[in-house]
Formats: sequence, structure tokens, C-alpha cells
Amino acid sequence: MTTPGSTADTQLLKFAVLGAGSWGTALAMQLARTGDTILWGRNRTAMQAMQQSRSNEQYLPGIQFPEKLIIEPDLATAIAQCEAVLVVCPSHAFSDILQQIKPLLGERPLAWASKGFEPGTGRFLHQVAEEIIGTQVPMALVTGPSFAKDVAMNKPTLVTVASNHADFAMQVSKALHTDKFRAYISTDVIGAELGGAVKNVLALATGIADGMALGDNTRAALMTRGMAEMMRLGEALGCKPETLMGLSGLGDLVLTSTGDLSRNRRMGLALGKGISIEQAQQTIGQVVEGIGTTDEVMRLAQKHGVDMPITEHVWKVVHGQMTTIEALSALMDRDIRPEFSD
Repeated sequence: MTTPGSTADTQLLKFAVLGAGSWGTALAMQLARTGDTILWGRNRTAMQAMQQSRSNEQYLPGIQFPEKLIIEPDLATAIAQCEAVLVVCPSHAFSDILQQIKPLLGERPLAWASKGFEPGTGRFLHQVAEEIIGTQVPMALVTGPSFAKDVAMNKPTLVTVASNHADFAMQVSKALHTDKFRAYISTDVIGAELGGAVKNVLALATGIADGMALGDNTRAALMTRGMAEMMRLGEALGCKPETLMGLSGLGDLVLTSTGDLSRNRRMGLALGKGISIEQAQQTIGQVVEGIGTTDEVMRLAQKHGVDMPITEHVWKVVHGQMTTIEALSALMDRDIRPEFSD
């Protein structure tokens, strides 16, 4: 296997982006800044509206599409016209979309920008992809601190492309690269996936604290100790610590915990103010990955015997086992211990 930075052919691939929500649309727009790109979504009516307005008014209102972005309402046609596929969907829909495209994919390489775990099993998405698509197809993950609106507006953004296939990682990075968008390469797929998932749970925690008006000290403490939880779980899973301290871990945690474009932070803010999950979900209007991810992170933590008290108390709040005030009190009442283990 070659390594990142190889001199392999890095011709510009034509991507079909599957998923026309805010993040899928933004990534399709970014890819279309460097070459022809196809965008497909499930809702044909919405796709027709995008074609007419040359924008996604539902999720990214007022931001015009690049000229090279092609709207395609038919899935088979979208894949037939591309050289590589980028799946951008909620983690709970990941398996279904892969099953749908498997007979259409052929030898085309597969990338995804979904964050989370398979619901009910806690499997990483690369494990799901390998089971459904097979291990012979090159695969890569695009992750890191990136709000869809900022990418759509062409604001400077840095991400990580994680893959065990160096040539494809280079191709994905080149397809995304512009003077306002930079993609680093990593071989630590599990670390990149873990950081992108756990940060959503921690963003719920910081949002709850801010919703309770607990102050900047509390937010900083939750982010720091939450990062320690992520590192402990990553060590148990064999992740590289530098991955979790990089864009796909710490970088994404900072963005999601402090930026008000974050759905997970906004959900936490609502919970901290006493608003129900159902009411907050209606207001946000999009999937909040952190709610379901709490189950899968706790499953992993228990399986590997990893202490994750912040995650555990977020899980208890989400499942109605504790109020936010009770969770705060329980966290503060924990026994005194060293900040770092020997």
C-alpha cells in the first residue's frame, strides 16, 4: 500500500454527491469550484426547485450554485455520469443509501462525509461500507471543522480526508482543494470517525451549559474534560492521539461546541433552557446527530471499560433519567482525582 503524499496519478475525478441537505449541497458546491460535479437528492420536487433557482433555498438560502454544479434527480443517471461517489447523509441512513447504490457503483471509489455510528450496533461507518460494498473499492472519509454555510459561501475551511487508500485520498483532496479550501490526508480512519462522532455529544453538553447560563468557565471545562474522554476512548480503540488532537477531533469539537450554526449546540441550548427534544427538533428542522450518537458512544465506552462521565450524564439527560440540574450536580460531586493518569 502506498502512503499519503505518494506521486500517484491525481487526476481530477468527477464526483456525484448523494444527499442534497445543507452539507451535501455545500460539498457539491465546493467540488464544482474545481470541476463538473453532480448533486442528487431523494426529493425530486426539491431538486427541480434547485435546478430552477440554482440554489438550495431550503437549507442554504440566497447562495448561488457554481456553474459546474449539475442537478440530477435520477440516482442511476447521477452515478452513471460520475467517476467517484461522495455520500452525505445522516448516519442512520448510511446503510440504506449504500444498499441502494451497490448495484450501480461498479468499480467507482466511494467517499462519505457522514458523521456518527450505525444505530443499534455502534459500528463505525467504514465497517458498514466494507460489509455492504466490499473491501476492494477505494474508500475515504471527509471530516473536520466545517459548517455547511461557510463552505457554501466559500469561506476558508480546512478538513481531513482519512483513507487507507493513499491514491484515492489524494484524488479526493485534489478535487476539494481551492485557494479557500484545504484538505489534509490521514490514514487513521477510526480516529477521524471517532472524533467526528464524539464531538457531537460533547457539543450537546456545552450547549446545555450555555442554555443554563453557567458561564464561560463551565464551557471551557466541559470542552477540555470532554476532550480527555475522547482521548481515553480513542486510546482503547487504537486511534492515533494526534488525530484526535487535530482537525477531525479537537478542531471539530471547538467548532461544534462554540458555533451557533451547530445543530448539536442548538439542541443543547434548548435542553439547557428546559425545552424538550421534540420541540427543539422541530425548530432546528434537521437531524441532530448527537442525540442518537450518545447511545453508541456509551455502548463503546462500556464495551471497552472507558470512563466517560460527561457523555454518560448527557445520555441520562437525553433519555430523561436526569434533569440538566441533576446532571450538573452529579458531575461536580464526583470524587477528587488526578487530572491525568500516570
